[in-house]
Amino acid sequence: MTRIALEIAVDGPTGARTAFAGGADRVELCQALAATGGLTPSGATVDAVLAVAGAPERIAVLVRPRVGGFVYSAEEVDLVAADIADLVRRGAGAVVVGALTADGAVDRGALERWRSAAGAADLVFHRAIDTVPEPAALVDDLVSSGVRRVLTSGGAARSIDGRDTLRALVAEADGRLEIMAGGGVRVEDIPRLVACGVDAIHLSARRPSGDTAPSGPGGGDPGFDVTDGGIVRHAAAALRVRL
Repeated sequence: MTRIALEIAVDGPTGARTAFAGGADRVELCQALAATGGLTPSGATVDAVLAVAGAPERIAVLVRPRVGGFVYSAEEVDLVAADIADLVRRGAGAVVVGALTADGAVDRGALERWRSAAGAADLVFHRAIDTVPEPAALVDDLVSSGVRRVLTSGGAARSIDGRDTLRALVAEADGRLEIMAGGGVRVEDIPRLVACGVDAIHLSARRPSGDTAPSGPGGGDPGFDVTDGGIVRHAAAALRVRL
């Protein structure tokens, strides 16, 4: 049977170490995951996680310059291209991006610019695809823009509720793209998601750190999340049972 990859979203080297120890195949690195859905991490953080990963293909780095939607100005497209070039120079094996036009189509100009900046690294399209009414309709444009993998919940808040769209994406991709199910994934969801024919499962596997130190005025909410090794192990075990 085809191996289904397990990807864990992390925000630093500690989370990456925990993810790999639990059986993850790769990690997606970003910063401010809980607060914003993820933004571009610092170069130092990327270097530290690459050292933990040990191989470029074990890390994908989110490149998202701001919160909000995915219609970008020319200046923002330039910024993302520069970040991609820097990340690939540091050794990242994949970069995770997403750009749409105002009418909900793939921004092919932005993607082709970023594809060029990525060089030999894989280009991954993130859950921007989940903001459009018919995600499967974007597959041809993603393929022609050089995208290798798509992260999607099937347009639902939780992937388990987007299974019909996930199946449609798998059918439309027909092996031209890897379809990775992610978004509110729980361990108990994994067998039903795998049954949709996806190539990978993505989850954050987070829990509260238990740190109650005050952040003070202007410091945001107290506490933070950490990667839970137990959740990662259970997710990896769920995939092994299927395999």
